[in-house]
Amino acid sequence: MEDHYVSLAQEVLRTDVAGMPLEWIDYRDAVRLYHTEQVAYSCGTPLYRVHGGINARSGLRSIIEVNSIIATVGTSHGIDYGRAAYVPPLNNKTLFKRDANLCLYCATQFRVSDLTRDHITPLSRGGADVWTNVVTACRRCNNHKGGRTPEQAGMQLIAVPFSPTFAEYIYLKGRRVLADQMEYLLAHFPRTSPLHARLRDHLAQNRAVRH
Repeated sequence: MEDHYVSLAQEVLRTDVAGMPLEWIDYRDAVRLYHTEQVAYSCGTPLYRVHGGINARSGLRSIIEVNSIIATVGTSHGIDYGRAAYVPPLNNKTLFKRDANLCLYCATQFRVSDLTRDHITPLSRGGADVWTNVVTACRRCNNHKGGRTPEQAGMQLIAVPFSPTFAEYIYLKGRRVLADQMEYLLAHFPRTSPLHARLRDHLAQNRAVRH
């Protein structure tokens, strides 16, 4: 039996003992970590209260309360997330989220289905399929640019593309990031991160709604 304060689809942010973000996990994995005593400590807001079996000696039923952020022993799949040279895998979902679903040419926000991945320097001209050479573009702008560079097409980018750090990539992968999880991840972003302003705006809006 579960008591939940949010949807069970809400993911939990898992960190290591030092507090470095590792990954998103679902409530089942979180409960398993609590049950196997791998949770060193937790913070954030309570998400679910899971009722387990009844202890034969005490007659009491076990209860596990899962918080939005849990620190666990060990790391995750050998990922050296602290390396400055870490480059996350590139995919459209996280690319579009990096660019806030904005076409970086016409500065208009679109639905995901109307967005494309554009190579600033086209592949046909020696450009690479890497974070720093790709931007989110609407279909119209991408078709207009074609196999040209922005300069050749008379187009201008509204932002400079960047490669996310591990902590930034964790944020970009999150399906629904809660305010406390967002604030936690923000503390692990580089000071120069272009995501700072966006997340601070989200947090400010959340605080305004609560008050």
